[in-house]
Amino acid sequence: MNDFALDREYDVIVCGAGHAGCEAALAAARRGASTLLLTGNLDTIAQMSCNPAIGGQAKGHMVREIDALGGEMAINTDATAIQFRLLNASKGPAVQAPRAQCDKKAYQFRMKQTLEWQENLCIFQAMVQGLQVKNDRVVGVQTNLDIVFKAKSVIVTTGTFLRGLMHVGQNKNEGGRMGDFTAKGLSQSFLELGICLERLKTGTPARILGRTIDFSQLEEQKGDEEPTLFAFYDTREPEALFHVEHYGEERLGWKPGSQPLSCWMTYTGSHTETIVKDNLHLSPMYSGAIESKGPRYCPSIEDKIVRFADKSRHMLFLEPEGRYTNEWYINGLSTSLPLEVQIQMLRSIKGLENVHVLRPAYAVEYDFAPPTQLFPSLESKHCENLFFAGQINGTSGYEEAAGQGLVAGVNAVEKIRGGEPMILGRDQCYLGVLIDDLVSKGTREPYRMFSSRAEHRLLFNHPSAELRLLAEAKKHKLLPDKRIQAIQKKVEATEYWVDYLEKTMYKGEAYATHIRRDRNYAAFPEALAALSSEVKSEVFYRVAFKGYLERELKQVEKLRHIDKIKIPSNINYRHIVGLRAESAEKLLEIQPLNLGQASRISGVNPADISILMVYIEGQKSSTGTQKKRL
Repeated sequence: MNDFALDREYDVIVCGAGHAGCEAALAAARRGASTLLLTGNLDTIAQMSCNPAIGGQAKGHMVREIDALGGEMAINTDATAIQFRLLNASKGPAVQAPRAQCDKKAYQFRMKQTLEWQENLCIFQAMVQGLQVKNDRVVGVQTNLDIVFKAKSVIVTTGTFLRGLMHVGQNKNEGGRMGDFTAKGLSQSFLELGICLERLKTGTPARILGRTIDFSQLEEQKGDEEPTLFAFYDTREPEALFHVEHYGEERLGWKPGSQPLSCWMTYTGSHTETIVKDNLHLSPMYSGAIESKGPRYCPSIEDKIVRFADKSRHMLFLEPEGRYTNEWYINGLSTSLPLEVQIQMLRSIKGLENVHVLRPAYAVEYDFAPPTQLFPSLESKHCENLFFAGQINGTSGYEEAAGQGLVAGVNAVEKIRGGEPMILGRDQCYLGVLIDDLVSKGTREPYRMFSSRAEHRLLFNHPSAELRLLAEAKKHKLLPDKRIQAIQKKVEATEYWVDYLEKTMYKGEAYATHIRRDRNYAAFPEALAALSSEVKSEVFYRVAFKGYLERELKQVEKLRHIDKIKIPSNINYRHIVGLRAESAEKLLEIQPLNLGQASRISGVNPADISILMVYIEGQKSSTGTQKKRL
């Protein structure tokens, strides 16, 4: 039912309709929960606030994992992409990652359309100004329309809008994004609940008019002729893919990756460097107007020139914002310098000498809630049935936000139904690494996912996402039965062919020996070569890299036992003899669920874990003795 009513109690209310909010609302509604999605502006649902791209290193893997868990980002990207590229194509399969340039407006419109047609989901334009709480449990939200919406659970996905403040030089404007307003009242609600808030900073480059770019001076960067898509199509119905103009049906004569557009490269030069250095005192970051930390891995041009003074130039990518617009994004030129300086700087760059600026670059400061205040389910430790996802947890990136949103949506439903939360392991997927890092270690700067953050990344090749996460999808009913069955068949086919290639002889040797030596598909039997690319790539990966994968799996098994040792919820770390005071305070703050999570907390060392393990075992023995006496 999609019945909207002011006096209705919803199962789940989602506050915010960015990438986290969209996935959270869809995940909850697709599980049959009555869901209300509230957003300050219906016209900016799923807005790509920064660059119009999805995927990249580790991020592309996360998008495939989102698809494997029933999310929408992958298929929405495939349907609206204008260029596909497989990054690290010359390297090993574990670090190869799909990336796509999207038509920004088409991405937004299609996601909005998907939400509008989703059963059990209502959408309404209103700004959430505060939480309704009773007995330390959230029961609804207060909006700017003075309307209270009741709910059994609430998911907060406010992005950069909590007390958002934008900077262009010395000019300051309230707002979470250029052209949108800020959310003030909600921050006060969090503070009243005892939820700590801190400030982070991010930024976005200027947008420029394409017809004023001299492309003859730039280096063209074409996409792949054969696109690497994000969604799994060998296990779903073809009608699941629709373009923005056609709901529920394939666009006649259209397929993902058709009619690609190019990106272009250029570089800053010595003149650019001089302009930036001469005006550093006007940058809010260097004048002291901005004190909060920005993203380390996506620095502003000011930071690049100061921190990397040995570099004579910096690479820039010019990316089209869409197929039907002449607006372009300058990847690598984030800044908060005054507009007049921005124009000087841009016109010092090769190919941009006569460029027209459509939108200025700016920095934005915003509130975030340090994620160590959350359980691994993304539920707040301060307020029951309250969940957080996306940039409010200190992350940066559409993919990180969407993954958190999906997990929060699933777990909000599980919580109100009395089920077990979906806790993804670090040995399962990048999403598991992301959430565990956030809730166990926290962050003091915008967190971005990289493959290097995952100690078991060899197990996370992107074609395997469906296989790795099948158990979670089944347990939490995240996919239609028909697709579950199709994935199960893919599992069986993969296992059969891996075993076949190891045991069956070909030209005097096992098929597997040829594959490991030649590192190609040439030795594949005809029947295997005829199967889907997803099955073939997974079979090849498991056979070609068998030794590496076996060593990785052994390491996982060694570590897995401490994840199975649960920590009692009522434990008082301050009373544990031998445990350092610093560790006790960290453990009290994080409240880890098991020893594995405890071992990953910053400031807790292996000796502390040993002491904690002995204490837990002693408590178990003591409890067992008491029971025997009774």
